[in-house]
Amino acid sequence: MRIGIIGGGELGGSLAEWWEQAGHDVVVSAPAADQGLMRVVTATDAADFGDVVLFAPDWASAHSLIDATAGAMTGKPVLDATNPVIWTREHGYERAVPEGHSGIETLADWAPDAQWVKAFNTCSPSVLRRRRGRDPLLAEFICTDHRAARDAATRLIEDIGFAPFFAGGVTNACLTETGGPLQMLEVDVADATAVFAEAVSSGR
Repeated sequence: MRIGIIGGGELGGSLAEWWEQAGHDVVVSAPAADQGLMRVVTATDAADFGDVVLFAPDWASAHSLIDATAGAMTGKPVLDATNPVIWTREHGYERAVPEGHSGIETLADWAPDAQWVKAFNTCSPSVLRRRRGRDPLLAEFICTDHRAARDAATRLIEDIGFAPFFAGGVTNACLTETGGPLQMLEVDVADATAVFAEAVSSGR
């Protein structure tokens, strides 16, 4: 599969490396944490290249990067690994979308023709590195309204040693984003159903 990564950094760099090891063809739109032999391209080129796109920039640059793709993500599964917060020196972080509205819903407003799927936004890259491929498998929560995007995310999660767990449509993504009950939780796949049920019952 061809994967275009928009936003490098530690997460994008790690996922790029692991997907390449799994046999996928990957390009990155920003310098990755471990550049190695990664091909670095523009955001538009990454979106054009990928059969699937990973969208993993800081939230502050998310809107401008979507504008820069000029529709190149149209019709494609796009894995949203962002959290809708702006970091400030005074307050730590501030939520950048209205209460009760998930970041992925905002991204879908900005790029409605992409097939958005929330993934890889709950655990830090260090946790992913430590748990990758190790039993019990780490659950990766995914939220989407698109079956093709769900299927693509499921395959890519399994290919690098994690266990996909479908957590419903994009309205449930609030549960996985910063401030939500699933954020920063290290959940074994065997416990994912119970943990998810508790998160839903606790509200958003």
